[in-house]
Amino acid sequence: MNAKMPSPLMAGEFLQASRDPLSPTAKRALLALVIFFHVGGGWALTQVEPAKLIVGDIAPMEVRMVPAEQAAEPEIENAEPPPPVEIKQPDLAAIVEPPPPDLPPPEFPIARIDIPPPPEMPPPVIPPLQKKPVPKPERPKPVQRKPPAPVPQAPVHNQPQQAAPAAAAAPRVVSASQLGFLVPPNTRYPARARKAGEQGSVMVRVFVDVAGRPAQVTLETSSGHPALDEAAMSAVRGAQFRPYSEGGVPKTVWVRVPINFVLQ
Repeated sequence: MNAKMPSPLMAGEFLQASRDPLSPTAKRALLALVIFFHVGGGWALTQVEPAKLIVGDIAPMEVRMVPAEQAAEPEIENAEPPPPVEIKQPDLAAIVEPPPPDLPPPEFPIARIDIPPPPEMPPPVIPPLQKKPVPKPERPKPVQRKPPAPVPQAPVHNQPQQAAPAAAAAPRVVSASQLGFLVPPNTRYPARARKAGEQGSVMVRVFVDVAGRPAQVTLETSSGHPALDEAAMSAVRGAQFRPYSEGGVPKTVWVRVPINFVLQ
């Protein structure tokens, strides 16, 4: 009975499995193949009948060393990786926890304590207040006053009444031409009035002190234009008059200064 030997295809598959990286599957396949060949070969040798010995003229045998042909390595096709396995996760939202069971509230024994009412206390006895005698104020003794001594009166003499001093005479009023100038007024035509075509005459009244300086400037007659009036008064404030005197005595005086504004 001949033993069934493994086919080259099976050997190639085992060889291909053995050429894989050292994985547990390749190691088991290689070990099973080696054991199978050993067991199969031993069993085949026990089943072969011994050949009959034929004695005869045997030509001498010639032995040559021939290099063994290298077995062609089977082509290993790239195995496609297995498709990924989708692991379905359970929907946590769909999982509904059962409500907790309704448990009756625990009952705690309540100890009852009887508190006796407080004893009744008698009302306190308040002694009546005794009124203290109020001392009467002593009346002051009358003070005897002495009559004042008579004051001697001085004799009254008939004195003549003194006449009141005569009122000081008011300053005189003179014209600027009568008094004259040390520094005449520097009159400037206002640009705003010139542009508006304003004209007119202004009479300025100025109080001149004993040194000839203008102490007070007032408007006596207006030109009808505020800009011209202010320009005239400003010019008189910067003027210097001749000191006024009467009988060689310096005196103050009012001076009337006319100023005319005319466009040419």
